[in-house]
Amino acid sequence: MTISRGLRRTGALVAVAALTVAACGSDDDGGDAAETADSEAAETADTDAADDSATTDAAEAESAEPAEDLASFTVAVIEPDITTVPLLAAIDSMAEQGYDVETVELAEPELAIEGMARGDYAISAESTSPALIANELGAPVVLIGDVVGNQWGFYAQDGIESCDDLDGEPVGIFSEGAVATAMIRTWVDENCTTGEPEYLVIGGSDVRAQALQAGEITATALELADVASLEAAGTPLGEPLANFREDLPELHPQTIYASSDFLGESPDAAQDFIDAVAAQHAAINADSAYLVGLVEEYLPDSVSDSLAGTAELYVQGGLFDVTALTPENVQYTIDFFVDAGVIEDGMTAADASDLSFSDNATVDS
Repeated sequence: MTISRGLRRTGALVAVAALTVAACGSDDDGGDAAETADSEAAETADTDAADDSATTDAAEAESAEPAEDLASFTVAVIEPDITTVPLLAAIDSMAEQGYDVETVELAEPELAIEGMARGDYAISAESTSPALIANELGAPVVLIGDVVGNQWGFYAQDGIESCDDLDGEPVGIFSEGAVATAMIRTWVDENCTTGEPEYLVIGGSDVRAQALQAGEITATALELADVASLEAAGTPLGEPLANFREDLPELHPQTIYASSDFLGESPDAAQDFIDAVAAQHAAINADSAYLVGLVEEYLPDSVSDSLAGTAELYVQGGLFDVTALTPENVQYTIDFFVDAGVIEDGMTAADASDLSFSDNATVDS
């Protein structure tokens, strides 16, 4: 397993700023920068229509009448996992309506933000903080819906009982712009008295879980699915050093964001997308087996013995609700990132989001 050293937070902000400002200020179609981003992206394969056993809400959303003059647009997804499959199913349902939606897979949310600033992608969904950073810098990026509620915990190897035990120790993170990174850094700032960890950029939660089990890192933030997988494999983790799921329920770490240019040009397409996601979330919440089926369809290589139990945990936690964003919890999320030093004070929920689409989301019954 290759573990690369990550930039400090300030370096990541400078990098995102340079990319966003360059994209917004460019008069051409992206030039070399577009080719670089394209080399990072791998187009996901076209998927089949939703399973015949899909619930009524999801099925009816797929058969809904499309708007006239259907828009063609691109959705960027970041390392798809169990939280992403409802979005992939929603994209397929839009294809059933007649939309031409291209899906590209990227390695990090910062790449999606860069592409959105250039106009390459209309919609993406992952860590909220890069979207807020880009919005602060003037990029046309706004939050429009929720991917999943806060599902994070901060786990460490046996023998680590306090923040000070992490002084100088390797702590794995996904990226400098990831919300879990901000949660860790905030917790460290509030609880460590002797120093801080050494942060290492590794990759997805599943990869970090393996690194934690192998002793390659001392601590990391993990998603609910990976904690459940370790337990099912007979290698359960102990209690987390910090339970972000319980401590920060109003924080929305993973959101759907869109180009405000796309929203202005194709509002019907944007509404149909949010409606399609709402239908998928409703189907999941009605029966966790539906989520299992989506994972089996879109991420067959990730199916494991723990999948059914993991899906039930998501449903019990009420974590899937694309309409969960409100002006109040968006502002709470913004203020969290201000306190974490990720963005400057002064941003409002109205600046950073357009909740009209989620507010108007409908699921046919």
